[in-house]
Amino acid sequence: MKVNFHPFLLPLVTLQFLLSPLFSIVVYIYIMVKPPKYLQLLYPSATWRIPSQDKVMYLTFDDGPIPNITPKVLDLLEEYKAKATFFCIGENVLDNPSIYSDIINRGHSVGNHTFHHKNAWKVNYEDIILDIEKASKVIDSTLFRPPYGKLTPRTLWYLHKKYQLIMWDIISCDFDILLNKETVLSNVLDNATNGSIIVMHDSLKASENMLYALPRILEHFTNQGFVFKAIQKTTKPRN
Repeated sequence: MKVNFHPFLLPLVTLQFLLSPLFSIVVYIYIMVKPPKYLQLLYPSATWRIPSQDKVMYLTFDDGPIPNITPKVLDLLEEYKAKATFFCIGENVLDNPSIYSDIINRGHSVGNHTFHHKNAWKVNYEDIILDIEKASKVIDSTLFRPPYGKLTPRTLWYLHKKYQLIMWDIISCDFDILLNKETVLSNVLDNATNGSIIVMHDSLKASENMLYALPRILEHFTNQGFVFKAIQKTTKPRN
């Protein structure tokens, strides 16, 4: 599996291979689960978490909607009276319109995750903008999350004028086939706090890990008095 790191993290990743396996795993998990503060400074206009004194968290799901997976997520959320935000891929919305409608009808938020899940570092500026805007025709939202968390400065400037960029402060790594489901669960339980934006994936690749972790995350934090809310989209684009 290919893991997408930012270029300035590559020396640290390379260093992993020179050190003990245990240290390598610790470094790998830390980088992936909690984005470093200096990485957040690269996207100052983005929302990385939503600070709150209240016991509130924000579950988000990328890459859906997918049959037999997204409906299970919706049922689990309903069981715990939780709301979430789904960053949808445009082509999946077209393929599964009833599931997309169900997300909205159950009171969750949706966001744009491009039409074809394109990597902004691997396509030119015009291509990624066209892909974002194509998705916007089927996803009614000003919330946006870039695939792989990757943007160029020019794309970031474009998004700032039209969308609310939603990143995260906790990523479960449920997509990583090298991690067992217990690790995915602990990634969230050990790191999430008030105002955390948590990334999970309602995708085929992540489904086993995600469907193991999600009910346990919901139960654990609900028992602690936390409420899971959807991220509200802006009412108008930024100037």
